[in-house]
Amino acid sequence: MEPIRIDDPQDPRVAAYLDIRERDLAGRQGRFVAEGKVVLDLLLSAGRFGAESVLVLENRLAGLDDILRKAPADLPVYVATGAVMDAIAGFHLHRGILAMGRKGTPQSAEALLDAVPTRALVVVLVGIANHDNMGSIFRNAAAFGADAVLMDTTCCDPLYRKAIRVSVGAALKIPFASFTDTAGFTAALARRSFEQFALSPRGQGDIRDARRPERLALYLGTEGEGLPESLLARLQTVRIAMSEGFDSLNVAAASAIALHHFTANRS
Repeated sequence: MEPIRIDDPQDPRVAAYLDIRERDLAGRQGRFVAEGKVVLDLLLSAGRFGAESVLVLENRLAGLDDILRKAPADLPVYVATGAVMDAIAGFHLHRGILAMGRKGTPQSAEALLDAVPTRALVVVLVGIANHDNMGSIFRNAAAFGADAVLMDTTCCDPLYRKAIRVSVGAALKIPFASFTDTAGFTAALARRSFEQFALSPRGQGDIRDARRPERLALYLGTEGEGLPESLLARLQTVRIAMSEGFDSLNVAAASAIALHHFTANRS
């Protein structure tokens, strides 16, 4: 592919990249921004999402040859100076690599559950509204081999630019879907023979004593409030033991400990 030079920040060919931070908040009508070399590589190689274009700082282009070979031959690759690229984005982009992806048609939560393997570990998120936590949980899910992430509708978008960046591209790799009715979703998991563990500082059992079942759904809730009491009452609850006088961890750190435990513990 022949790179396309952009000299005017108002060039309509790169209009989708204008004022990135403001559009992060307003949404992109079915698009998302992937930022950085590793994330671009996953976007082009994982095959879960399509790419519409790439915008690259001119002095970063030479280092992307191997990655861009994975793209369709007709994918537009725009190059610009640092000053032009910063003017397009609305702030200084020190990574100098952006791509515009397409979200496509969302998969339903039940359809995703039907697609996971017989032996499966899925992560269920309720009320995770912080993009750093969302990205970190996806990164942990990828690191420890989770098969899917399911989210209630109060969770933030894992394809928000910062969430993708914090996940180091894992949000482009791990299958995910949303559900609207938490009670109905727990029933859907039960019908598919998933054992369901809720992680909570008030959990009845120590996670070190919990054995990995054939099919496991691990629930994580928002920081502070945690999982709703009505949900905790319906599920097996486990806690991560810690020193006296300190009762909880950041949800992303807790997810890493829990996922590592259930990955290593393959009874």
